[in-house]
Amino acid sequence: MKSLKRAAVAAVAGCATLALVGCSAGQITQTSNQVAAVDGASGSTEDGALAVRDVMVVLAEDGQAAVKFTATNQDTSMKDHTLQSVDVDGQKATLSNTGTISYNCALVADSRDGLERMPQDKNDNCIQYTATSVANDGFAYGGNIPVTFNFDTGSVDVVATVSAPTLASGQVEREVGEK
Repeated sequence: MKSLKRAAVAAVAGCATLALVGCSAGQITQTSNQVAAVDGASGSTEDGALAVRDVMVVLAEDGQAAVKFTATNQDTSMKDHTLQSVDVDGQKATLSNTGTISYNCALVADSRDGLERMPQDKNDNCIQYTATSVANDGFAYGGNIPVTFNFDTGSVDVVATVSAPTLASGQVEREVGEK
């Protein structure tokens, strides 16, 4: 009789395990298709040779503004290209480096503080970094602003969201609400 009870308990435990495993198999998780709250704008030159990704206008707490983006050279003719200027809502952004973007390489831009927080591979000559700034002409978080990238081969127009900068991990204390 005891062996029959043990067998029944083992069978129930085995069925419960299979049921629990089966419940999650093939299910869609709550976070599997979520994206960032502020998704950066993207665009390409008409010929597709150059692309800009994750374009945002970033505001610091002190009101300073910068344009954040990654420009990539995907020209199938393997030519080098240069970013000549960036205009944010009609005014020129200041870039610390507008060097040549080699084929299959990138130019990563952010505020000076943003670049300092960004992990960088100093030995990777294919990724260049540039600090940017732009006069804050009354930009507001959540607003949308036209941004134009002028390359030697054409221009890219996007509408970028104004965003708060990404805070450094572990550096900010959140206030606990009163209970």
